[in-house]
Amino acid sequence: MKSLSLCALICTLLVPLAYAKQASDAVNPQIAHTNISKQLVKAKNFMVASANPYATQAGLEVLKAGGSAADAAIAVQLTLGLVEPQSSGLGGGAIMLYWDNQKKSLTALDGRETAPQAATPDMFLDKDGKPLAFMDAVVGGKSVGTPGTVKLLEHLHKNYGKLAWADLFKTPIKLAQQGFVVSPHMAEQIASSAESLQRFPATKAYFFDDKGEPLKAGSLRPNPEYAATLKFIAQQGAAAFYEGQIAQDIVKTVTEAPSNPGLLSMADLAKYAVKERETVCMEYRAYDVCGMGPPTSGGVTIGQILGILNHFDLAKTGYDSVESWRLIGDATRLAFADRNRYLADSDFVDVPVEALLNPDYLEERSQALLTGEPLKSVFPGDPTTNPGLSQRADDRALELPSTSHIVIVDKDGNVLSMTTTIENGFGSRLMTHGFLLNNELTDFSFVAEENGVPVANKIEPNKRPRSSMSPTIVFQNEKPVLTIGSPGGSNIIVYTAKALIGIIDWGMNVQQAVSMPHMINRTGDYYLEKDTPAEDYKAKFEAMGYTVKVDNLNSGLQAIAITPDGLEGGADPRRDGVAMGE
Repeated sequence: MKSLSLCALICTLLVPLAYAKQASDAVNPQIAHTNISKQLVKAKNFMVASANPYATQAGLEVLKAGGSAADAAIAVQLTLGLVEPQSSGLGGGAIMLYWDNQKKSLTALDGRETAPQAATPDMFLDKDGKPLAFMDAVVGGKSVGTPGTVKLLEHLHKNYGKLAWADLFKTPIKLAQQGFVVSPHMAEQIASSAESLQRFPATKAYFFDDKGEPLKAGSLRPNPEYAATLKFIAQQGAAAFYEGQIAQDIVKTVTEAPSNPGLLSMADLAKYAVKERETVCMEYRAYDVCGMGPPTSGGVTIGQILGILNHFDLAKTGYDSVESWRLIGDATRLAFADRNRYLADSDFVDVPVEALLNPDYLEERSQALLTGEPLKSVFPGDPTTNPGLSQRADDRALELPSTSHIVIVDKDGNVLSMTTTIENGFGSRLMTHGFLLNNELTDFSFVAEENGVPVANKIEPNKRPRSSMSPTIVFQNEKPVLTIGSPGGSNIIVYTAKALIGIIDWGMNVQQAVSMPHMINRTGDYYLEKDTPAEDYKAKFEAMGYTVKVDNLNSGLQAIAITPDGLEGGADPRRDGVAMGE
């Protein structure tokens, strides 16, 4: 394990050079279809891609030391919690797919946060019974759900780990002690959230310098409290987080928050459990595209988008055709209409997953796209004969971009795709023991019903909020050929789906696919990525009848393709991430 102990020094010396080379690309990418700002990475034996060079390096060193993809993911996540704290960490949750190559089995693990036992359906309503403004609900203790990430990492290690648990903590502990170089993306996020971060003493002290200014890119930031927390967990396992002093301080931070005190209790932390969920797969062209079922909506909604598009030849119409994008956009709208009505935590509501992915149902939905014109209006379908399912109100929960994604392939052929989050950037803005606490409860619908009709994703005690996280592994002839995923709020689903289309239909390599300019349509308006060639399509979409909006669309796609010649990795140029392998 000597190589692991050296990684902190390697990262401290080398990672800033990566930032110097990539900083301008990460902050203001000028991305073209064939002119990308990051290069395809190739390797023979193993590879890891994440949203930050420190984290990728930490995972690579674990793989070099003989660790599994599960071991590497633990090191990557612990490092991301330090160097990309606005997106994920110990105070949040994650979901993942894991392909065990020896057993030839695919497992979906749910480490999503849960609502406190004391949660009530009206907790995000004001005194007049109206929904709170989103950010009014986010900031403070009320939005904090029971964190799941630490239990998920322990579960992953117990089932798939090869190296000693404590050894996986050495690099992030040393890096937290010595300090890391603040990335351009982190600095940009701090500046944009400066007002809310200054409301609480712990976050203000950490994310601002001695002059009271937001940390700038290139600053060196140690986090001794985080190092101490990692030492406890390394020595005592997840119990160190869910019991004792750390747990008590989490609860105190939430329940005594000066803004929106929350409901989390020691009992909520003590009873948290990781769950194995059903995987969901959709046959698309010659491939099987697999994700996770509820409580995330990602696997089902991507499956629906691709299942509808199975009836159209996108390879023939091509990447440059506005017709291809009409089909992709309106297929997405149809899938999101079903998502907003039917998808929620299946432990609490009946979710008709099989019916939603039934090929006959999706063929029926695809007929609406045959007119050659944009859909005038979109409604949920009726995939079952169960009248109780159709009597649900649509959910309008808002999911803003943040989150992070990790993909790993180890030398034994094990494959991991993991999406990890604290929800909104910087979560609830509450911080304790060196990490931020999530605001995942705002992923629930703020209203429990509309006109007496229940919303599937309403808040209930112990329930997991619906997510858009979409960790995906693609198979051909029952062998994994691609692992992919992205952050980005509800846009995660669209980012991942269109990257899959780029690879499968348009023959892109993974770097081209994750760098592709974004053109997305979830609910009617077509969004085009600002300062990219996507803007060239504005007049074309408007001529078809779409309302078009140009905006920053900050994904964070990571992907690894498993080819006959080895591994190929790509990292989204919109963030600081890199792929590395050997």
